[in-house]
Amino acid sequence: MRCPACTSLDDKVVDSRLADDGVAIRRRRECLGCGRRFTTFERVEEVALVVVKRSGLREPFRKSKIVAGVRAAAKNRPVGSERLESLAGDVEESLRLEGSEVSSARVGAIVLERLRALDEVAYVRFASVYKGFDDPGDFEREVLALAQNDLPIPSPPPAD
Repeated sequence: MRCPACTSLDDKVVDSRLADDGVAIRRRRECLGCGRRFTTFERVEEVALVVVKRSGLREPFRKSKIVAGVRAAAKNRPVGSERLESLAGDVEESLRLEGSEVSSARVGAIVLERLRALDEVAYVRFASVYKGFDDPGDFEREVLALAQNDLPIPSPPPAD
């Protein structure tokens, strides 16, 4: 590590401890050239998560899009912002376990799974957009399945 004061590459680690809830390691270093102490942080480099759209286009995963979608579905519902952020974080974590590329249909299915456990009204609202409900019967079928606690694994909307 290059010293910020004298740019020497010789240093020693004086202290190491966990930071950011165990996501990083904070290291106190001392430059062997000038004696100045400085702090560095070490983190795991995450591979970019890519979402493959139905059209075949690829775009970087953005947690903010998940939060915006579930926030719209949960509008005027007793669901706090921190719970929506947590849901989006859980979705991202699940997707990362599946690999570096994931389909947009899979993203929607995982959001539906998490949203169903969080708030059933928000779930139905999100499902109406995700599954492309065309008439009131679609809502009725979804609510009946939800009431029977017998929802199938969410299927992606039909390709356009």
